[in-house]
Amino acid sequence: MKLLELIDTEYTRHPFYGSRKIKHYLNGLGRKINRKHVQRLMRLLGLAGMAPGPNTSRPHPQHKVYPYLLRGVNVIRPNQVWSTDITYIRLAHGFVYLVAVIDWYSRKVLSWRLSNTLDSGFCVDCLEQALQVYGQPEIFNTDQGCQFTSEAFTGMLKTHGIAISMDGRGRALDNIFVERLWRSVKHEDVYLKGYALMPELLMGLTEYFLFYNTQRLHQSLSYNTPDKIYQSASGGGAKIVDKYSGLERLRLEIALKKETKPGQRCSAADERLPS
Repeated sequence: MKLLELIDTEYTRHPFYGSRKIKHYLNGLGRKINRKHVQRLMRLLGLAGMAPGPNTSRPHPQHKVYPYLLRGVNVIRPNQVWSTDITYIRLAHGFVYLVAVIDWYSRKVLSWRLSNTLDSGFCVDCLEQALQVYGQPEIFNTDQGCQFTSEAFTGMLKTHGIAISMDGRGRALDNIFVERLWRSVKHEDVYLKGYALMPELLMGLTEYFLFYNTQRLHQSLSYNTPDKIYQSASGGGAKIVDKYSGLERLRLEIALKKETKPGQRCSAADERLPS
């Protein structure tokens, strides 16, 4: 269990680490472990370099995949772009899954849900709550996981006239703001509290997300809170910028593929974003 905790913590700090780097990290801590053992443990946790593994982002071959719409787009107002993602949380006797909807402009968490299964129902419920409370965005971004490509999920977006955007394969940082949210949730609450049971986690996350929206100061928001930025419609913003193009991008992709196991996600380009 200690090895699982070490891998989980290091992966959350550095989600671009694959099994090779995790192995060397553990070796540096004095843990004698080979790469195959690390790979088995990472599969158990549902991890792969740069993104949650197949347990949270498994595509469905018959579901439609939509293009990514946010490359180079300036996000200049609340409710212009929302996005969502799923992460896992380890409890005493297994895993549960957390989904959240976030407003890109303000980083405000608009809704969230917990589930002990990965069906699309809790994702649809989370989306429905956000739409009921906050209206609707112009663009909604997800990854290509089957929960988000399902007819139940995309149908609700289309019913409300919302443009659907999906992360490109191998582009985990296309949804960077939710990835940063997961890092904050785990390091600032989950790892510190060590929740054992679902009711404890539910109460703890309720308190954390209230703190996150109303009290936590965000460096990228000039040390304001998401609630303040969302309500004032001032001081926020976001933009995903692709630094590479043409031959440079091709060379970078080739270099990354050499370090990435087939089936894992990797970043095809760096992102210039506020911290």
